[in-house]
Amino acid sequence: MGCNHCTCKSSLKERARALLVGFKGDDYAFGLGVMDKVGEFAREFGTKALVVANGGAWFRPVVSSVLTSLDKWGVALAGPRVVPDAAPNAPREDVYRIATYIMQFKPDCLVAVGGGSSIDAVKAANILASLGQWEPEIEPYFGTGQVTKALQEHGAGLIPMIAVETAASSGAHLTKYSNITDPVAGQKKLIVDEAIVPVRSVFDYEVTITMPAGMTVDGAFDGIGHCLEVFYGIPAAKYDLAREIAEVGIELAVANVERAVAEPENREAREALGLATDIGGYAIMVGGTNGAHLTSFSLVDVTSHGRAVAVMNPYYTVFFAPAIEPHLRVVGDIYKRHGFIDKDLNSLHGRELGIAVAEGMLEQSRRVGFPTTLAELHGFTDAHIDRALAAAKNPQLEMKLKNMPVPLNASLVDTYMKPILLAAASGDLSMVVNMA
Repeated sequence: MGCNHCTCKSSLKERARALLVGFKGDDYAFGLGVMDKVGEFAREFGTKALVVANGGAWFRPVVSSVLTSLDKWGVALAGPRVVPDAAPNAPREDVYRIATYIMQFKPDCLVAVGGGSSIDAVKAANILASLGQWEPEIEPYFGTGQVTKALQEHGAGLIPMIAVETAASSGAHLTKYSNITDPVAGQKKLIVDEAIVPVRSVFDYEVTITMPAGMTVDGAFDGIGHCLEVFYGIPAAKYDLAREIAEVGIELAVANVERAVAEPENREAREALGLATDIGGYAIMVGGTNGAHLTSFSLVDVTSHGRAVAVMNPYYTVFFAPAIEPHLRVVGDIYKRHGFIDKDLNSLHGRELGIAVAEGMLEQSRRVGFPTTLAELHGFTDAHIDRALAAAKNPQLEMKLKNMPVPLNASLVDTYMKPILLAAASGDLSMVVNMA
């Protein structure tokens, strides 16, 4: 796939495209000007589609393109013109509302148009609409493999879903994950299941030109987090693939996020971030995220997901450092090439190497105006630390602890995760406690 350390933008993009084609093949249309694939994909499954999308003004041209494509390919709308999508972080009440539309109008396929929250909500609504006669609550499907288990038990199937991504961010259109939030508890939970991967996906990177600056940075850092956390925790048998994914995805994001914010209509930068976050989506199908994503689930009421991930990953980097020195050299080289690290990384090892890489990550956050501590998040209190520690002990989120390069179990959470959270609250990396 070319030189492992080539920083040429075109080479990085070529490597990204090759990875994505190898990952999804003909089931995924991505790039500039590919929106017409929506109707072509939908026609594979029948003649009635239920479209779930945002109704905001900035979104209308995207929705119009989707509807035009469906009409061109002879696919009619099942029910209303557009079903309103979910609020940020996919609140569970939106999931139930969308499920009602699905059950009422019985479409041949679902077309979810939006960012990660919208797509995640439709994934979960599809579960309820398809399995609700046996289990009408969403709670039993949280965790890993519960949807497949129920489908097999009842001889049922999900409605084919086409995900039309509109934000360079979570990679939800490519993955087996659905993050759903209980707004009352302020806690996000996760469904992990191969059965909910959209059967077809479309991402026309041109639509991201209208993404606001804050959302652009949030998405880029979420993509970095996916590549980074998977690479940190990857088993030896998958190291080479995870390294290729991390090199390409992290560098495309690190090198282009500031340019995309400064020049919102720069198509090259937007394409780079689209590819970077898609590679992040690939990453979380190869391995799993861990510490920063786990903590982010408990911060949904004070910040966006991407910001939570950006705040936490440097502190987890220090905790993991003694166990992931080869990984840190790969990641550190990227941040050093782009001017965020001025130390000689070759002379550093273990925890000290981790601190240097963490400081480089924090420096980029500062340059894009991101917080670098939990204390900077409006509304953050000590109660969020307690909530995050309690969530880490929840068996439904156990996979995040196991995915860590330094695996924890519930009995070790207070000993090792609490200092990480306290360090992130204060900004003092020295407070992180490494395992002996």
